[in-house]
Amino acid sequence: MKRPFLWAHRGASCCNPENTMTAFAAAVESGADGLELDIHLSRDGIPVVIHDETLERTTDGWGLVAAKTWRELQQLDAGGWFAAEFAGESIPSLEEVLQTFGGQLKLNLELKEFRAGMAVLELLSQYPYAEIVISSFNHDLLQSLRSVNGDLALAVLFDSGNWRHAVHISKDLSACAFHPMASLVSRPMIAVCRQAGLSVSAWTVDRACVAKSLNRAGISGLFTNDPAKLEALFRSSPFAA
Repeated sequence: MKRPFLWAHRGASCCNPENTMTAFAAAVESGADGLELDIHLSRDGIPVVIHDETLERTTDGWGLVAAKTWRELQQLDAGGWFAAEFAGESIPSLEEVLQTFGGQLKLNLELKEFRAGMAVLELLSQYPYAEIVISSFNHDLLQSLRSVNGDLALAVLFDSGNWRHAVHISKDLSACAFHPMASLVSRPMIAVCRQAGLSVSAWTVDRACVAKSLNRAGISGLFTNDPAKLEALFRSSPFAA
């Protein structure tokens, strides 16, 4: 059984401030196969990389991301909250991430709303070499993006409810992947997804025992905050063979 695809969840966010260039660079260094990142729009329509719609948790700013211009967002410290050594780390734009990492490894962009999705599609047209997956919990958003671009690689995020119904939606969207919460994954789910042509990547997995169990069950990929730990685990484990 081969090692699962390792997605660095918000970068190597166990040891670095999430969704920063430092976290993404650390993920590449650790041997991650892909980066997972979250997108919101600035007031002037620039796709920026930050998880929350507000600034307080991961920066020294306050208020809505959408209420600040890109220039204002650039002035914020997005690292000092995590550790003093990261003070001065900035919020990256999606364009910065594409320029630096777009040709190195796969990028999973989680979107929350349609306007951001359209801005992302416009930007992606300038980076045809970047390998992108668009994921969301919002199925209507994914359907709207599918109607705009029939070739997009889409992934349905799942955290509650009827997983069979969610897989059915994934098939209707012609999605390439299904991304469930790790605690909800089962062998029947993986089997049904496989029959539907969907890869399955579970989130968010940092414990070795959970990673091994999911790999035995046939998981396609894992989202992890600690890609270095899981990469080392599968490199040395018989389950990687």
